Amino acid sequence: MTEGPETLEERDDGLRILRLRTPEEAAPFRSSFAGAYQDVFASPPYNERFYTSEAMGFLDSYLRTPDNITLLAVKGATRVVAFGIGVPAARRPDIVRELRGLVPLRSAFYLAELGVQEAWRGRGLGRRLIELRLELIDTQRFSLAMLRTSATRNAGYRMYLELGFEDMGVYMEVPARRLDGSVRTDRRLFLSRVLAGSRES
Repeated sequence: MTEGPETLEERDDGLRILRLRTPEEAAPFRSSFAGAYQDVFASPPYNERFYTSEAMGFLDSYLRTPDNITLLAVKGATRVVAFGIGVPAARRPDIVRELRGLVPLRSAFYLAELGVQEAWRGRGLGRRLIELRLELIDTQRFSLAMLRTSATRNAGYRMYLELGFEDMGVYMEVPARRLDGSVRTDRRLFLSRVLAGSRES
């Protein structure tokens, strides 16, 4: 029997930031994670529709990926209000296809997911989930952190720049199911940051 996820922080606003390591640890949070994931990506600029089963499947898949960093911000016992997930870039075939030959993918860590429900935005929670993931990356193995964000260069883009990420000038068209049921692509851009303490920094 597992002891449950590790608590990384207890915040003044009543949230706990947890690190999950296995699908078993995630079991109490799966339904609430799915709701948060759906809410976040239904909002602009993405306007995407995900089924509950898809969102739960994403969480399980990430947790089965070796060396994942999966963080949830939780209110009360199991209510997920924000999430931040990262995996080695080499474990993401779509990222490998786009960036092969451009960056050292074997030593790159990909910040795959970040979402904060609207009612909890403006409190530094998204920024904190980024900072914590950067702190948890094994810099003996990974020298570069990367992520993909909307090409609209919105507030999230500016936040990443403030956190030391640089625009790579590389774009990717991402197909997704929209709220109206159609499947359309939108443009994302890649940002990267050399990790402090890594052998190449």
